[in-house]
Amino acid sequence: MNSNIEDKLGTLRYNIDKESHILVNFEICKNCKPKPCILGCPAQCFELINDEVRFQYEDCIECGTCKILCDKDAIHWNYPRGTFGVAFRKG
Repeated sequence: MNSNIEDKLGTLRYNIDKESHILVNFEICKNCKPKPCILGCPAQCFELINDEVRFQYEDCIECGTCKILCDKDAIHWNYPRGTFGVAFRKG
């Protein structure tokens, strides 16, 4: 059975914290031309709107790809606080 990323993301459940576990320095993002976080995030938490990077953490799958791809040190990534974040659904 073939499955794509959207199918796999659909198997997740989230306990969303009111505080983001990822902080983005958008001032640094303004000077980043390739903006790899937008293309690299498998959950599409980053997007470009009116030439500005926008970020929403609620769908984050905690893979750390954004932190790895950002060579400008604009992304400060941590795991969510205990009991918050993503989990695989059972069944």
